[in-house]
Amino acid sequence: MEWPYELSLGWRYTRAGRATRRNGFISFISGVSMLGIALGVAALIIVLSVMNGFQKEVRDRMLGVVSHIEIHSADGLALQDADRTLDLVRQHPEVVGAAPFISSQALLARGEDMKGALLRGIVPGLEGQVTDLAAGLQQDLLQRLVPGEFGIVLGRELARQLGVRVGDPVTLIAPSGQITPAGVLPRMKQMRVVALFNSGHYEYDSGLALLHVDDAARIFRLEGATGIRVKLKDLHQAREVASDLVATLSRGQNQDLIVRDWTQQNRTWFAAVQLEKRMMFIILTLIVAVAAFNLVSTLVMTVTDKRADIAILRTLGASPGSIMGVFVVQGSLVGVIGTLAGLALGLGVAFNIDVLVPALERLLQASFLPQDIYLISRMPSEPLASDIVPIALISLVLAFAATLYPSWRASRVNPAEALRYE
Repeated sequence: MEWPYELSLGWRYTRAGRATRRNGFISFISGVSMLGIALGVAALIIVLSVMNGFQKEVRDRMLGVVSHIEIHSADGLALQDADRTLDLVRQHPEVVGAAPFISSQALLARGEDMKGALLRGIVPGLEGQVTDLAAGLQQDLLQRLVPGEFGIVLGRELARQLGVRVGDPVTLIAPSGQITPAGVLPRMKQMRVVALFNSGHYEYDSGLALLHVDDAARIFRLEGATGIRVKLKDLHQAREVASDLVATLSRGQNQDLIVRDWTQQNRTWFAAVQLEKRMMFIILTLIVAVAAFNLVSTLVMTVTDKRADIAILRTLGASPGSIMGVFVVQGSLVGVIGTLAGLALGLGVAFNIDVLVPALERLLQASFLPQDIYLISRMPSEPLASDIVPIALISLVLAFAATLYPSWRASRVNPAEALRYE
């Protein structure tokens, strides 16, 4: 198979530029452009993969405590027909577990220490179906929540702030008070710490407490569960399943229900992460753009050096489009080689970052991720095709765009002027 002469000549110019002493400086600039493209592409892949890894790590820890979907009454009162609602939810093919709950804010006090907390009343036998936290706890820990005994399970950080351990009493102060002849007095209940949990997410470890749903109903004077927590086969289907449940539960219901998926419950955090990732993509793409447009200077110098060759080709019958194609091929090859090298380097680091980072830590005698601060001891990484494909395409497009002006200038060379001093 015979290649078009534009492609063959462009490839020959690319190779000859590295071998000829006369073109050494041009070759150096071309190599710098290629290296810059490769490093820019690799940096984009590595940074976005690490950001994806951190996002997945935090999301998984968050979903270890937060359910995929929550259904609760709009008025904050108990569900009128909780059993029927549970049955309807469990009939959905994407649902793998559902459990009733009560949720309310309260104060926990121990001596002079007092902390606000989110109290969640749960059914110990069903909670493992809807959260990884409950499934990961030893079964006997949640079974210590016996109705009527008013036991409570605290996050480790919350227990540390209150200065309590397993077996110690804490005082729960409910937000709504009791009306007495002396006025409105807060309702208080002595609770006993029966277990501690560690979700790996500071917000929940420092502000969440679990108790039996029956005890929560008595403390907050409710007739039953105020909501239902749902776990799905695929967490990414939460929005679609939530829409289906809204349509299903709205039929024959006398009570207004609110259905929220996990993306709505943590909308601010996910929006901030997406904005940060988008800005990082734009900033690092500028590195690729700078390297790609170095090709402009490389090709301009190449065109100047090859004016005699261009003139000879024109006298032999080459069209301006063919001349332009030669230099487009030369510049595009630099972009393609740089992009492929960047992909290989970036993916190599991203897929092996769990090996490279510990080796670098040992070499530098430093810890990049202290576990007592970040709660994780390894650098997470998750390369996604949705990030890698646009990176490669943008790099190639920028490299191709950088070749157009110098190639157009080459096609405008006048043979007579170019050969006058040869």
